[in-house]
Amino acid sequence: MKKEMIILFDLDGTLLDSTDAITDTFLHSFKENNFDFKGSVEDIKKEIGYPLDIMFETLGVNKENVWDFVDSYKRQYRKVSLAQTTILENAYEAVVEASKFARLGVVTTKTGSYSVPLLENLNIMQYFEVLIGRENVENPKPHPEPILVALEKMNCEIKNYDVWMIGDTKLDLIAANEANVNSIGVLCGYSNEEELKKYTNIVKKDSFEAVQYLKSLIK
Repeated sequence: MKKEMIILFDLDGTLLDSTDAITDTFLHSFKENNFDFKGSVEDIKKEIGYPLDIMFETLGVNKENVWDFVDSYKRQYRKVSLAQTTILENAYEAVVEASKFARLGVVTTKTGSYSVPLLENLNIMQYFEVLIGRENVENPKPHPEPILVALEKMNCEIKNYDVWMIGDTKLDLIAANEANVNSIGVLCGYSNEEELKKYTNIVKKDSFEAVQYLKSLIK
């Protein structure tokens, strides 16, 4: 008898396109804190997926000032996120299809208090049993803790389920490897095939193709 399947999705770059909301809010935070940002929007995009404090530090903010920038970011992001976030092409269909044969969860580095309203606004939250955000763990991805916490909240032991993590960056895939679950990289976000294949042997165009692949495994 085949094991029941669990599919955990990343958010940004996997199901959602929040690039403009994120990059615009970073620029706002730099301006509000009178920081002379020497980089570009592309530099910000490269860091998407990491926690905000790490992103700001990587982009040049002194460690002792990072949380001022994070607070500034959160105040602005709350105002613009709904308007500037869309669901990626075929992502809604992917989640609906996946819900027909698997139990679903979200594992993201984005704060859950922002993630849930976004998914509710896009009429997709109801398909997920759990959403694990930054505030739910001590160690964000690429640490395995977010995946393990998601499974714990779902009352699932890894050995009893066929668990898959779908994500668009190495952070998702490393976390999956460290948690001893399967992974699929998708090319609709912030990484490329060469990078993703360093951490998984399965890379698909987007979440819908990933779900179609997983559906084929249960036939």
